[in-house]
Formats: sequence, structure tokens, C-alpha cells
Amino acid sequence: MAPEPKLPGETPEVQDDPERYVGLDQQAAQEQALAQGWSTVRAVPPGAMLTMEYLLGRINFEVKDGVVARSWRG
Repeated sequence: MAPEPKLPGETPEVQDDPERYVGLDQQAAQEQALAQGWSTVRAVPPGAMLTMEYLLGRINFEVKDGVVARSWRG
């Protein structure tokens, strides 16, 4: 049986602060997030309507003019 993946926020070994992506170019932020272990990266424009569904291992980026303006888990 394969080991379970370790997702950000799930284990103490994986530490990543979503705030560190604010101000980065969208592509660079996405590449860094995936390298840190996030399983899903979702980029949305400012004011986008989103569901309240929380997905463990997902990081969300609010992107304005190609730059991450806000970032949060779930």
C-alpha cells in the first residue's frame, strides 16, 4: 500500500505560510506552491464568486494583473 501524501497544514513537517506568495508573479507563485507540497493551486480574479468548500492541500491565489494579491488555504 502506498504511503499517504503529506499535505500542507496536515503535518508539522510541512510548513508553508500562504502570505509568502503575495506579491509574486502568478506563474512563479504556482511553481513554488507545488514544490512546497500543495496538491492543488487555484488562481481566481479579484471578487470572483467561490464556494465555501474547503479542500485540504489546496492553496488559493487571488490574482490581479498577473500578481498574487491575496493567498489562503483551502
